[in-house]
Amino acid sequence: MSADQGWSSPVVGIMGGLGPLAGATFLRVLTLLTPASSDQEQLDAVLLSHSTTPDRTARIKDASAPDPTPVLLADALRLQAIGAELIAVPCNTAHEFLHRVTAQVDVPMIDIVDVTAAAAVERARSRSGDGSARVGILATDGTRAAGIYARAVRGLGADPVDTTDDEQREVMRIIYGQVKAGLPTDLDALLRLVDAMVERGCTAVVLGCTELSVAYDEHRLSSDARIVDSVDSLARATITRAGRTPLA
Repeated sequence: MSADQGWSSPVVGIMGGLGPLAGATFLRVLTLLTPASSDQEQLDAVLLSHSTTPDRTARIKDASAPDPTPVLLADALRLQAIGAELIAVPCNTAHEFLHRVTAQVDVPMIDIVDVTAAAAVERARSRSGDGSARVGILATDGTRAAGIYARAVRGLGADPVDTTDDEQREVMRIIYGQVKAGLPTDLDALLRLVDAMVERGCTAVVLGCTELSVAYDEHRLSSDARIVDSVDSLARATITRAGRTPLA
C-alpha cells in the first residue's frame, strides 16, 4: 500500500472482531475524535474484523481452551502486509497474549491497557484533590483473573480496586449476556457498578472491556467524569501516534 495508490501515511491497522461490535465502535470513535473537515482529512484505516478468533477470557481461565495467540499474530502480520504502519488492538483481554505477538511484528502495536491505565490514573489524581489515585476496574473475568489492569495501575503508583464476586457476575452479564449477544445494554446496572466503585473511594473507574465501551458509546457517557473508557483512550492514543491532535 503506497501513496500512489491513494493512501495517506500513516495507515492505521485495526485488529477487530474481538468482539465485532467493539471493533466497529472503535473505528467510529476514531473517526469522531479525528480533527477533519472532509473525508480526505480523516485517517486512512484498515479494519480486520476476525470474529472467529478464540475467546481470550476462555483461554485465560482454561489452558486447554483454544489459544488466540496464533490468530492474533497472523492478523497483525496481515495488517502489516497490507501496509499498516501502526496497529491498534481494541480488546483489553488480548493484552495477556500480545507480548508474544509484538516481538514478531515490525510495526508499532498500541496496547489498549497501557494507554487506558495511564489515562485512568491521571484522571483519578486530578479528581482526588490530594494527588492520590484509586482506580476501579470493570473488565472480563479473564482480565480480572490475570490481573491485567491491576498490574498496570500499580505500575503507575496507583491503587487498583477490583469488583466483588457479585459485581463481577453483573459485569459479565452485561458483556456476554447483552452486548456480545446483540441485546441492549442495561445502563442502570452499569452505572450501579460505577457507583459502587466510587463508594469504595475510587475517583476514576475504568471500562476495561471493549463491550463496555460499546455501552459507553451507545449511551453517550463521555460526560461522566468518573469513567475512563478504554476505546476512547485507545482512539486518542492512535490519533496522537498518527501525528494528529484528537478532538477534546
